[in-house]
Formats: sequence, C-alpha cells, structure tokens
Amino acid sequence: MNDRSHLGFNPVPPTRVGELSERSRDIFRSIVESYLDTGEPIGSRTLSQRGIALSPASIRNVMSDLEAMGLLRSPHSSAGRVPTQAGLRLFVDGLLEVGNLGQDERRGIEAQLAASGRKMEDMLTQATTMLSGLSQCAGLVVTPKRDPALKHVEFVPLGPQRALVIIVGEDGTVENRAIETPLGLPPSAFVEATNYLSSRMTGRTLEEARREVLGEIEQQRAELDGLATRLVSAGLAEWSGTQIGDSGSPLLIVRGQARLLEDVTAAGELERIRQLFDDIERKNDLIQLLDLSKQGEGVRIFIGSETNLFSLSGSSVIVSPYTDQQHRVVGVVGVIGPTRVNYARIVPMVDFTAKVLSRLLSQQR
Repeated sequence: MNDRSHLGFNPVPPTRVGELSERSRDIFRSIVESYLDTGEPIGSRTLSQRGIALSPASIRNVMSDLEAMGLLRSPHSSAGRVPTQAGLRLFVDGLLEVGNLGQDERRGIEAQLAASGRKMEDMLTQATTMLSGLSQCAGLVVTPKRDPALKHVEFVPLGPQRALVIIVGEDGTVENRAIETPLGLPPSAFVEATNYLSSRMTGRTLEEARREVLGEIEQQRAELDGLATRLVSAGLAEWSGTQIGDSGSPLLIVRGQARLLEDVTAAGELERIRQLFDDIERKNDLIQLLDLSKQGEGVRIFIGSETNLFSLSGSSVIVSPYTDQQHRVVGVVGVIGPTRVNYARIVPMVDFTAKVLSRLLSQQR
C-alpha cells in the first residue's frame, strides 16, 4: 500500500522525487530499508548481492550521485552509506510503503482501549502504554489540562518565603503546589487568603475564579492587606502553572522510555538516547511540537532536528490528533524514538489508535 493521502502526509514535490531515476530509487530504497532494519551502513557489493541487477561499480556511481544530492552519507571511511535526515524525509514522504494493520491487531487495540475504562485519563494512559509495547518506542500523548470545578483552597506555610497551595476539586482531585511567598508574611495573611479564595472559588473552575479574583485585585476592591493580596495572586498563578492572563498548559503523558534503550550497543547512540530523555523531560518543547500536529488531520512525522525543538538529530516523532464529542481536536497521541524506526508499521498503528480514541471519546457522556 503506497497511498498515504488518508494519513495526512505532505508529499515532497513531484520534481524532487522525479530527480531520481528508477535505478536511483531502487538503490536508495534498498539502502534506507537496510538502515531502518539494521542501523548499519551498506556497501555496493552487498547491494549487488541482494538483488540489485548492477555491478558494484555502477551501484557506487549511483550512491555517489545520491550523496551529492544530500540524501546519503558515509558515517566513516568505509564504502557503506546510510540515509541523511533529508534522505529519510524523502523516503517517508515519497517512497514509504505503509502497511495495513491486521484484523487481530485492530481488535487488540480496540479491546485494550475500551477495557481501560470510560474515563479519558484511563484511555490515554492505556494508549501510551500500548503504543510503547507495540512499537518498541516511547508512547506519548498530549491531553488538555483538566480544569474541574473547585471545592476548597488552602494555604499552608512551609517556612520562610515558602507556602503550599492545596486545591481540592469537586470531582475529588487534589493538587498541591509549593509557591514563593512575600518576605515577612504574618500567619494571619494565610488565613485571610484561604478564606477569601474559598468563598469565591467554590463551584467555579480555576480559570473562572482567576479572572474574577484577579480582576478584583487589580481594581483594589479586595478586602485584603497588601501581603495577603500578593499571596492570593501568587497562589492562583503558580497553581495554574501559568503567568497571569495565560491559559493552562496541556498535560503530557510519556510511557515506555526504557524501550528506547533496548538493542543499543554503540556508545554514541546510547548518548543520543539519553539526550532524548532529557528533551522529553523538558516537556514544553515537546508540547510545542505536538501542538503543530493538531493543525491538520492524519499522521504527522517529525524527523530529527528539522523541528528545531530537539537538541539532537537522532530522534523521530510520529503522532496523530484525536477529537472529542464535538469533533474538535483536543490532543495528540503517538510515539517518539530514534530516526531508525519501522515507519511502515508504526504509522498505521498510530493512525488507527487516534481514530479509536476519537470514537471512544465521542461516545462519552
């Protein structure tokens, strides 16, 4: 199957693909597929032995042309070649033959997601774990930040210039967040701030309460002294994880990072994977990347450093958006791993998982 239109691919311009003759495409495809399978460079003699009906000398000439076009590179002094990032992009967008999931795989994905419960959090967590297991990469999902109606808020002093904000939602959720407090804050300010917010936040979402309370503070209509006012402002902004006036950040779930370390033998590759973990921990950049994939339907593939968000070039992200009851894109699900992944298998897997999530979420009441 080579029709990728339903997956949301942006094919490379025909003139770019057309620069490769049939002979060049065959050799290029063989080199990329070998690299994705083994991670090792491949030489002209090996290609000739694998069924390319050309002499090693003729294959070397084609490989040199592909290298001059920036599609191949030689990782060391040997005659073997591996694809460059540009080469992988050309292969993925123009030459990748995407397979179909078998009926057993489809039923397995549907059963695991449905069995995880009807709550969104359960389904999304199961989706990341399942994709990690099926792809041997790290599964990930971005979901909108939850904003339940609030029941209670309390400030607890932790020490000099530190306090704990405790927020209790009407759905039973509890979140604790440590914040910095003004110097010399008296114990009475914590009581005032607790009483003030509790009276105004009950039954409202955090964003609704923030707009109302911060509006009052700005207009100096709050019956609080200056220190308590600063405490309220800090508590609201810090707990939401945003600056005043900004919207809440989405949540990122990552499962199966250890999968990325399997079968890694080269020290350089291991170091790149470790750096990838560091990038994952800096979630803001990854969320920005995944937000890009919400801008269109279907699977999106980001290879290496082309996004300018990762600090290394040896990673790929394969993601697809999912929708809610109103068919609005609300999140992204997919996998992250080295550039040498089985795109042909992972792309339809991510695509189908996103569609199942969308269908299950549309059935929620």
